[in-house]
Amino acid sequence: MILYSKQGNLLQIAKENAFKLEKEIQTLFEDNLAIIMGLQLVKSECVIKNKRIDTLAFDADANAFAIIEYKRDKNHSVVDQGVSYLNLMLDYKADFIIEYNENLKKSLKRDDVDWSQTRVIFVSTSFTDNQKQATNFRDLAIELWEIKKYDNGAVIINSIKKSAAAPSIKQIATQSEALQQVTREIKVYTEEDHTNGKSDEVKELYESFKNAILNLSDNIEVVPKKTYIAFKIKSNIVDIEIQASSLKLWINLRKGQLNDSLNIMRDVSALKGHNGNGDYEIIVRDTTKLEYIMSLIKQAIL
Repeated sequence: MILYSKQGNLLQIAKENAFKLEKEIQTLFEDNLAIIMGLQLVKSECVIKNKRIDTLAFDADANAFAIIEYKRDKNHSVVDQGVSYLNLMLDYKADFIIEYNENLKKSLKRDDVDWSQTRVIFVSTSFTDNQKQATNFRDLAIELWEIKKYDNGAVIINSIKKSAAAPSIKQIATQSEALQQVTREIKVYTEEDHTNGKSDEVKELYESFKNAILNLSDNIEVVPKKTYIAFKIKSNIVDIEIQASSLKLWINLRKGQLNDSLNIMRDVSALKGHNGNGDYEIIVRDTTKLEYIMSLIKQAIL
């Protein structure tokens, strides 16, 4: 991709302006963590059991911690380091809870956290092909994000997606005791986890709604979670739970923000413990109101 800057009616190619220090990348991310990743900053330069974490963050949607590391040096194993961080969190859960409560002045309990959704995120100006290939396992909770800045002030941040044919990390987990612990306790969910055992009719219904949602914007990403499938641009737009004979959808808008002229959405703002995000819920068994529901979901994008 070539980035241009516009001066009058003329375009000039914007030149990449390299980050001089890892700290520049870290500061930029931490100041904009909610916008970039939808995460909440817990602590910068967090030390647990003599191991330093660049950024400790919390994913409120998944109720899980995320560790972020920033790298300018390409010559390191992201898998070994990532697995080390994942095991650190699994072994010292209480320490992470303490950091959260002390820094955010809250009272999070150990059972409030979904430890199976723990993940490690590496951020760099670029990754080698070997690093990308080494993390290309569909169920490995290690993510790679690339960042570049340009002399016109523009910043591009991309999450490196795993290939559709990515294998399971369990195929090689027997080679490492640390990796075995990670695969036992941490789960990266897929769409297949939600569709397995469901009827062809409900699978087809899900595909109809999925395709319609993705057609609303080129930037929508499908992110399967433990109890639902999220469709998000930075943050969740709509969440879908695949049920035995229907789909349950939640539109991620607060009460009073949705213009629903047909009044088909249920207000769940007063309900606690429901899956998905947002105050509006609907159960669908067919595509009769698909187009109208898409007009409602689109309000969460604008």
